[in-house]
Amino acid sequence: MMRLDDNDDDVSLFDAEEDTVRGGTSKKTKIKHPVASFFHLFFRVTATLSYLLCGVISSSFIGCTVTIILLLSADFWTVKNITGRLMVGLRWWNQVDDDDGKSHWVFESRKGNSKQQASNSESRIFWLGLVVCPVIWVVFVFSILVSFNIKWLAVVIMGVILQGANLYGYVRCKVGGGTSLKNMATNYFGRQFLKQAMTNQGES
Repeated sequence: MMRLDDNDDDVSLFDAEEDTVRGGTSKKTKIKHPVASFFHLFFRVTATLSYLLCGVISSSFIGCTVTIILLLSADFWTVKNITGRLMVGLRWWNQVDDDDGKSHWVFESRKGNSKQQASNSESRIFWLGLVVCPVIWVVFVFSILVSFNIKWLAVVIMGVILQGANLYGYVRCKVGGGTSLKNMATNYFGRQFLKQAMTNQGES
């Protein structure tokens, strides 16, 4: 059961997760959703490889473009609607109110006391795939601008938008739907500064 909770910190980005059980705590490393884990990486990795090898595989620019966009679209839908919910207990979407017709974004996270907590292995697979691939597409954008190979610009921008949207959505789920990323960064560095100051005071 998913529940809206803007301040929920139950799903770890890269840190090991712990599941409280009778008699103590134990790290969960088993992949409980192997199919979801596979397709979480399959479409985005295949889209990246298709872009890199399109000149070798096919000489048709239109065919390569359509293939890459279809893979990126399949990846966007799969990650947004399936793998995020199953692998890390996060979900986001846009909702339109029936009364006034206004749309707003909803960011959900599963509570930490849920019996269906994400495993450590699945969490690492999910976040590494979610972060690394958009960075690769950003690199593609800069490489195209440097090489003046403008015909591929629309394709790589599509990759940045679709994969970047999922990254942004799930980071908002993680840090809290009502918390801006700017405030999160400010609070984080503020806590680190305070921690460092207290450490230095204790050593003096």
